[in-house]
Amino acid sequence: MADAASGATEAQAVKKSRPFSAFERMVAWRYLRSRRKEAFISVIAGFSFIGIMLGVATLIIVMAVMNGFRTELISRILGINGHMIVQPIDTPLTNYGQLAERLSKVAGVTMAIPLVEGQTLASGTAGAGTGALVRGVRPEDLAKMKAVSDHIKEGDLVGFATGGVAIGARMAEQLGLSAGGQITLVAPDGDVTPLGVNPRVKTYTVSAIFEIGMSEYDASIIYMPLEEAQLYFNAEGIVQSIELFVSNPDAVDELRQPLEAAAERQIFITDWRQRNKTFFSALEVERNVMFMILTLIVLVAALNIISGLIMLVKDKGSDIAILRTMGATSGAIMRIFFMTGAAIGTVGTFAGVLLGVIVCLNVESIRQFFSWISGTTLFNPELYFLSQLPADMNAGETVSVVVMALALSFLATIFPAWRASKLDPVQALRYE
Repeated sequence: MADAASGATEAQAVKKSRPFSAFERMVAWRYLRSRRKEAFISVIAGFSFIGIMLGVATLIIVMAVMNGFRTELISRILGINGHMIVQPIDTPLTNYGQLAERLSKVAGVTMAIPLVEGQTLASGTAGAGTGALVRGVRPEDLAKMKAVSDHIKEGDLVGFATGGVAIGARMAEQLGLSAGGQITLVAPDGDVTPLGVNPRVKTYTVSAIFEIGMSEYDASIIYMPLEEAQLYFNAEGIVQSIELFVSNPDAVDELRQPLEAAAERQIFITDWRQRNKTFFSALEVERNVMFMILTLIVLVAALNIISGLIMLVKDKGSDIAILRTMGATSGAIMRIFFMTGAAIGTVGTFAGVLLGVIVCLNVESIRQFFSWISGTTLFNPELYFLSQLPADMNAGETVSVVVMALALSFLATIFPAWRASKLDPVQALRYE
């Protein structure tokens, strides 16, 4: 009598259970637990969990590294190069001092730097040589460029005003130079003689060695006092351009008209987006393609959920038949198996987020560890421009990864759950 009463009570609980009630959650949790005869199904569920976790973590890590890579590149590129470049159209730029003063007073402009540039061959005491870009700037302007002045590795900028030069750390390493050493520069456009053009050769004292952190700049740029650069490149009294640094690099279009009015002459203006359009477009395409490719990892893990649930439905045919005879609706059966599969996807997703966050916070330490283990240089700065591996997590991207993983996991459970709800109790008990 007691068993009959208990069965009747359980049947009433099944009939009166609301959607996603405690009874449905209890049954779904029982199906998730591992039993000896269901070991193979549990293994599939485990692999599905691991697949989703690794897929979400990989997506978060790769997107964070690519965001960090882009952010670091932009900050270093814009720390060295001006946000806007002003060049003359009509006549050479001789009144550059007054023009730079007028442009610097435009609202939104933080600094205006007259500039002379030229390509040279640089050599040191060790006899090695390398190509270099000489940038002639005023000493006071170089002191304001925090990307350089705040990253002096050796020496100082005191001797820069008296004719010394500042070079990058990688160039100093390649040429065997230190602060106080002598660097020889050879310019192809030299003095014109009856026998032809003789390359101009001159030796300078290295007053400072800077390390920006971007290998391309640290290995190729030489800063020289503006007047000395004008003499060296046969450009006495003129500059090639004026570089402008602005407070909001994304709003450079709004400054074009005020700058043209302040110039009081015909000028040609280019901004950092135009000068680096191909480079940053390639980064954006690579980032989007990587997101789509890595999404396939999560998709494969979701397909594993489908296979695992189908096998679970087949194994639990008799349980489904009993529940149906006790009064469980097809909707209740569908919700039970939906929760079973969704639990794997949900827990795997948030475990992946946790793993991804931990790796992103320690990505440089992890890189150094694997470099030490393998005995090789991972993320070589000579190839990847930056001296360390950056990671910049974006909250919007992380949320989109979580939503995408949860959506795929939930969609993967619909077909097996629907199949379980349509199972005929009589046929299920007949094959048991």
